[in-house]
Parts: sequence; structure tokens; C-alpha cells
Amino acid sequence: MSLIQPLVAAAPLAVGWTAHGLLFRRRLSAARSCPLTQLLTRDGWEKAALRRILRGGAAVAVIDLDDFKAVNDTFGHAAGDAVLKATGHGLHLWAGASNGTAGRLGGDEFALVMTADNFESGIEQLHELLTAPIDWQGLQLQVGASIGAVPADGLTLSQALAHADKAMYWEKATSGRSGRRGHRQHQAAVEGRPEVTQ
Repeated sequence: MSLIQPLVAAAPLAVGWTAHGLLFRRRLSAARSCPLTQLLTRDGWEKAALRRILRGGAAVAVIDLDDFKAVNDTFGHAAGDAVLKATGHGLHLWAGASNGTAGRLGGDEFALVMTADNFESGIEQLHELLTAPIDWQGLQLQVGASIGAVPADGLTLSQALAHADKAMYWEKATSGRSGRRGHRQHQAAVEGRPEVTQ
């Protein structure tokens, strides 16, 4: 019996396993990114954010879209999807230009991990980008964006997210839900850490 016969017999099995492996990798990749926004999902983003925080000099931001429900209720879910797609696109571009990583945590809540250098001015630019009108079927859709950001040095990812979330909700509570917001800075209740809100 020659060596060629077993190899020929095993070829379909090898092709099958290769195809299975490629399909599995595609599904795994799809599970790590949101099909609507093309951003990382929570699990994928948290892994990327943890790696970035461990290198030092990072900041974390949490973003919540204001009046998003009103867009869905008034114009329908297709309009809401258009807002989410535009938000994902804007966050992806901004994160790429800022050496950061964006993710969709769920619903209309997003997160960023970025370089801490000058993140305060970067947040202002991000806010302008996210609150720009979105053209959809001849209509101009507009939502607001509440952003809370905190330097992550000395914090775990969980702590940084909690501080950024607190700053974001503080902004939402003190500024109302009217879209554009003035820049504010305040001290966190825990550890006196400076947080930036927009």
C-alpha cells in the first residue's frame, strides 16, 4: 500500500475541517463585533480596554445617546438604526485618529478607551461629532450625547468604567437632555479623581 492512498482518502476530511475552522473563526469574529455599528461588543471591547489600561496612560469614556428613544418612537426603528450606525461610524473614526478603541456596550450606550494625553479636548471634539445632524430619508435626525471620561491610571477597568459612568450620569442630570452641553469638570466622590463630562 502506497502512502498516496491514505493521503487521498484523508483529503476530504482535511478540507472539511479547514472549512469548519474558517466558519468558526468568522462566527467568533462576528460575535465580537456589533453587526449594526461595526464596533466591538462589550466582551471584545473590555478585553481591548484592559490591554490598553495595563500599558498605562489611558483614559476611559462612557457615552450615552440622549433622546434616542424619541427618534425610535417618532420615526421608527429604521431611523434609530441609522443613528446607531452613524454613531458607530463616528466613534470608529474618532477612536482611530485618537489611538483608541470604541465599543458598543448595548442599546445606545458606547465606550472608548484612549490615550490620556489631551483626552479632555478630544472629548469636546467627540461630542461635536456625535451631536451632528444625521441625514436619513430627507430628514435631519439629531440626538444628544452625554459623555463621562476619567483617566484610568491606578484603576481597574471596572473602576474606570464606574467612574466614567458616574460622570456621564452626573452630566445627564445637571445638563438636562438637550443635546449640546457645555464642558464641565468636577471631582469624583471616590478618590478625588478628576472626571470630564460633556
